[in-house]
Amino acid sequence: MSPRHNRPRGGETPDERPATGLDRYGLERTEEYQGEEWKVRHVAGASAAGKRYRCPGCDQEIPSGTPHLVAWPEYGGVDDRRHWHKACWNAKDRRTSKVQRSRNAPRY
Repeated sequence: MSPRHNRPRGGETPDERPATGLDRYGLERTEEYQGEEWKVRHVAGASAAGKRYRCPGCDQEIPSGTPHLVAWPEYGGVDDRRHWHKACWNAKDRRTSKVQRSRNAPRY
């Protein structure tokens, strides 16, 4: 029996492979929001360990280790990235522009 080959055959280099939308951080896509193109990336729960974020959609905290999305304007920088709950990102067009808070809620 011959040994198993796990390498691609045909001299294919990594640059010649078709683009799948995957990068080293996960699946990334482009969506339109507020008249701009936004990059959206899924963050797995395991890679979100150790940090907590505040979702701009519901103004609630995203606990450490919770899967969520990171979105930023296509031509924005690192400071423009926002961490969203997946459901909040999907409902972003149906929400009002003002977030309703109780009197005792923190304002971040």
